[in-house]
Amino acid sequence: MADEAQLSPYVFACQGGLVLDQSTFAMQPGMALELQNFEPDIRGGYRRISGYTKWNSNIVPQDAASTEKVLMSAYFGGKVIAARGTKIHEAGKTGSWTQIDTGRTSAGKYTHFRYNLGGTDFIVWADGANNATKYDGTTVTDLNATGAPSNPKFVTGFKDALFFAGMSSTPQELVFTAPFTDDDFSTANGAGTIRVDSDITGLFPFRDQLYIFCEERIFRLTGNTIADFVIQPVTREIGCINGFTIQEFAGDIVFLGPDGLRTVAGTERIGDVELGTISRPVQRRFQGLTDVDEFDSVVVPDKTQYRIFFSNASTVRSATTGVIAARRGDAYEFGDLRGIRPSCTDFIVDAGESIVLHGEYDGYVYRQESGNDFDGNVITGKYRSPDLSMGDAGIRKNFQRVIINYAPEAAVNADLFVRYDYESPDAARPAAYPFDTATVVAVYGTSTYGTATYGGQTNPLVRQPIEGSGFAIALRVNDRGTSAPYSLKGFQLEFDAGARR
Repeated sequence: MADEAQLSPYVFACQGGLVLDQSTFAMQPGMALELQNFEPDIRGGYRRISGYTKWNSNIVPQDAASTEKVLMSAYFGGKVIAARGTKIHEAGKTGSWTQIDTGRTSAGKYTHFRYNLGGTDFIVWADGANNATKYDGTTVTDLNATGAPSNPKFVTGFKDALFFAGMSSTPQELVFTAPFTDDDFSTANGAGTIRVDSDITGLFPFRDQLYIFCEERIFRLTGNTIADFVIQPVTREIGCINGFTIQEFAGDIVFLGPDGLRTVAGTERIGDVELGTISRPVQRRFQGLTDVDEFDSVVVPDKTQYRIFFSNASTVRSATTGVIAARRGDAYEFGDLRGIRPSCTDFIVDAGESIVLHGEYDGYVYRQESGNDFDGNVITGKYRSPDLSMGDAGIRKNFQRVIINYAPEAAVNADLFVRYDYESPDAARPAAYPFDTATVVAVYGTSTYGTATYGGQTNPLVRQPIEGSGFAIALRVNDRGTSAPYSLKGFQLEFDAGARR
């Protein structure tokens, strides 16, 4: 062991997220070449994600002699409304599912919209094969009055009216109700139809405007009533390939375009809206998606986080992929998701609590951000740093120690690996260095008496002696599959310089 007083320290914070479009020489030290099931934390560092648990321990009932995925998992009135096959059920966190609607034509995934009319809360849903339907917690009512759209796929609210689109017979039309109604389609009362020149793929109200996403274009609707509604093009150059990827996020709208994740910028300039691709650092994750059956997305508001999922019925759950986009300051940071296989999603903030849901191909509804595993299956968390040469790839370094700065939320069971010289097969490959915590650090006002260690550091330091030398070093952290969430905050490498090659 070298004299510690002679060791050179190299310190870096975990920041920048997953980056796949730069060489290891161009990357900042805190970026990640691998970041699976770690999320860029708004408080700094990379946090191993939380798990998911069943919303209700009972499977959503299905039609006889069939195997069906969940097509809607919508939170409403403290319960979840779930569509599967030709039937719709609801359930709280306990008890059995109660059927509320039947006799529907089996269709694809549902869209839904929650609203209040005359002091009563409603939810309306549409699936592209049946009449749009509203529900007040007691009664299900088809919206089939004269002039109602035929089997819409998309529904939302704008200017005190309901808007529908995605009708197979009129894919370029937008139908809306009279103001302050959900079932009046009379043009004499202010209802109407608007037509655009491209097939509609999604609707989203945002900042007093209704954005109309199409396959190859984007429009916006402004005004207050049919008397002054105006359709304006946002862009005729690019569209949204899947409406289930559209979300309001970080003061903007995020959606999946043909070239990756894009935003409709909130700042207008010269009468138009700027468009920008945000997923360049992980662009390869959005290539070759032609075999994806389902695109889904949710927002986790308290984490300023957008999640997009790529699901396929033939892919096992553990191999299903997705991407996390987190907003940290003025930048987006990314991570990989693996092991979450939604067939539909929903999120809502109810009484200050974020509720993130997904229905699955297995017939259950799950709540994300719940528990430390994926419904009993381990969460495989992985982090890999860039190859770090400490500013000079020509000098061999004799590494002596790694100091890990991390924040545990409970007992941690993980391993540190060090790899030298760009993982050359000729370089040393030391065995795993375990770093565990058996106790939870106490944070005043948040910890439970008798379960935490008072006076501990919220970001403890693990001082791990290591072996080996090389011109560059990379750090890996792997969960053992039994860890509660924890955040990697940063690292310090200690070494002494050797000879120049």
